[in-house]
Amino acid sequence: MTDKLNILVWNEGVHEAQNTPASMAEMYPDGIHGAIAAGLRGHLPDSQVATATLADPEHGLSEEALAGTDVLLWWGHKAHAEVSDDVVERVQRHVLGGMGLLVLHSGHFAKIFTRLLGTTCSLKWRNDGERETVWTVKPSHPIAQGVPNPLIIPKQEMYGELFDIPDPDDLIFISSFEGGEVFRSGVTFTRGKGRIFYFSPGDQDYPVYHQAEIRQVLANGVRWAAQPDVFREQPGVANARRGWYLGDA
Repeated sequence: MTDKLNILVWNEGVHEAQNTPASMAEMYPDGIHGAIAAGLRGHLPDSQVATATLADPEHGLSEEALAGTDVLLWWGHKAHAEVSDDVVERVQRHVLGGMGLLVLHSGHFAKIFTRLLGTTCSLKWRNDGERETVWTVKPSHPIAQGVPNPLIIPKQEMYGELFDIPDPDDLIFISSFEGGEVFRSGVTFTRGKGRIFYFSPGDQDYPVYHQAEIRQVLANGVRWAAQPDVFREQPGVANARRGWYLGDA
């Protein structure tokens, strides 16, 4: 897999605009998207890494922007409902056509994720700043390469089961917390031609996206999800006998 990729890191940017929590500006002076992008640039120096936020025209997710993107990373929390349905439909079309998608942390409730998976994607949570231990349960998967097992996050929001998602293609990471909860924290799906990786660690209250091991996971996820040589076309529906084409290519 070439590392000369076009990567777009999307973040709603609401916490940064409101400076909530009060430590946001100190933890993420360039925003959560800026920290994620910096980590990717360190691991993928030959790639082009851009960022976009909810406040940008078309949320920074125009047809032109998506057509030039190999992998889109999505972070959202407070403003899922403010994402335009037209933009969500556009992103879905590109994922089905072969664009990679990494959905991060509270992006489990993003419109694009629930639409692609077809479930509520709900979960249990509490935010007590506990240690999270991320266990690799599929060490042969490319996303797990070079990731310590276990991966320790000193302070993190707890996400717990039941996580209402379909059975994933691959279960790569399971997290455990000090309170005894467990969570499927790293899973993959395929929708159409597109590869999807959901990874839960990374909250606005903690500097998780500066942690070297987390940056390794995200870089691995981007490499895995990217399919730059795949012709970008949404799978259509054809009638083999009559030769009809009913899909939107």
